[in-house]
Amino acid sequence: MIRPAPSPNHDERPSGTPADMLVLHYTGMQSGAAALARLRDPAARVSAHYLVEEDGAVFALVPEERRAWHAGVSHWRGQDGLNGRSIGIEIVNPGHEWGYRDFPALQMAAVCDLCLEILARHPIPARNVVAHSDIAPDRKQDPGELFDWAGLAANGVGLWTEAVLTPPPLAAVPGLLGAIGYRADLPLAVLLAAFQRRWHPARVDGAADAGTLGRVAAVAALIESSS
Repeated sequence: MIRPAPSPNHDERPSGTPADMLVLHYTGMQSGAAALARLRDPAARVSAHYLVEEDGAVFALVPEERRAWHAGVSHWRGQDGLNGRSIGIEIVNPGHEWGYRDFPALQMAAVCDLCLEILARHPIPARNVVAHSDIAPDRKQDPGELFDWAGLAANGVGLWTEAVLTPPPLAAVPGLLGAIGYRADLPLAVLLAAFQRRWHPARVDGAADAGTLGRVAAVAALIESSS
């Protein structure tokens, strides 16, 4: 059951722009109640379409046909300012500042069910189910390296691969990251740390080691095959 908790922090989507992205966040606050209050505070000027509590409770804040204010300065696959073309889900977790921890099974099950419902209503390709850290790699870490992207993909939400290919030459890596969707003009270490957080969570240090670069090649191939 989805509980209504309307936020005033939204406006019209740009005319003719479909919601073709799904962006997952963590709240990064000390409690779910504090996060919900902030997302509903007109002075904060921030919101998402949904919030999912640790016990699996789901709150609806902004209608999906409206633009919620969750992505900020953002870029993915050549598009900027992604609030206008995305649906945002905030997932309660204290985040790296307040004691980052695993996402409970009930919460992940609720996130998965909510995502599947959203994907059934909107033309969102699997490659456009992304982390906040994917679309703002120089600013954001959420939902972070503990988030179960593999479990979501196994249930039809987004993409995942365990493959590791031959590491590409370092000079080719920015282009491969750009093909995946990242803003490739940022420092390589920043991009690789964001990539690792999403696709290679065993190592989140921005290092261009063989394992990370092999994963970059594998993910780029996966994205190409899904296009």
